[in-house]
Amino acid sequence: MRAEWNWFHFLTLTDRNWSAAMTFRNREGAGKRLAKLLDEYAGKNAVVLGIPRGGVVVAAQVAAELGAPLDVVIPRKLGAPGQPELAIGAVAAGGDSVVLDERAVEYLGVTQEYLRREVARQREEIARRSKEYREGRPPVAVDGRPVIVVDDGIATGYTMLAAVRATKLRGPSAVIVAAPVAAMQSLEMLRREADAVVYVIAPTALLSVGSWYEQFEQTTDDEVKSLLAEHGELEHVG
Repeated sequence: MRAEWNWFHFLTLTDRNWSAAMTFRNREGAGKRLAKLLDEYAGKNAVVLGIPRGGVVVAAQVAAELGAPLDVVIPRKLGAPGQPELAIGAVAAGGDSVVLDERAVEYLGVTQEYLRREVARQREEIARRSKEYREGRPPVAVDGRPVIVVDDGIATGYTMLAAVRATKLRGPSAVIVAAPVAAMQSLEMLRREADAVVYVIAPTALLSVGSWYEQFEQTTDDEVKSLLAEHGELEHVG
């Protein structure tokens, strides 16, 4: 059975009723607020997966509040030909984790050969980052366990969707999407593939994830590694 929770229940936000009271001070504070909506997973052998980099900071707070281990799931944006900053989709580890913005792909005339190369390139980077972040530790076991996939915000939803698909391939009992702020238009897509979608705020006009935080400094790779080392667990996948 799928469910959805949010801090303001069915309240949606627009630029007109946006206020400082509806922002987060920083990722740590956002994670603590998000964790309150996930307390039913405390004591349920859950695993929390953060999306690097900033999502890991939020996820660490959720993991600490729930007494759950922390690990990462690493989706990567697929860049457009000649415009690598323009996302045309996302990919994560696993054979069924490619997500495409079909309208962008068609509009830009992106070829299948280009997509094949770009997916392969990003998966190489995913493998490199996985090794770097875990520092020799294998992934936390998720088979048969509820898994909460956390980011610091959801805009288009493509990277989160790729993360969800990659996580489902590992055999969890349920996959829960969680973020402090999520664009309203991205939620329907995520509801179709996740078992639950949990968020604090779902504005109708997101603008940018960073605009909902008072402090939104870039998270470093060293911070990610430190949080994983602190909040991991002893038993891992063999």
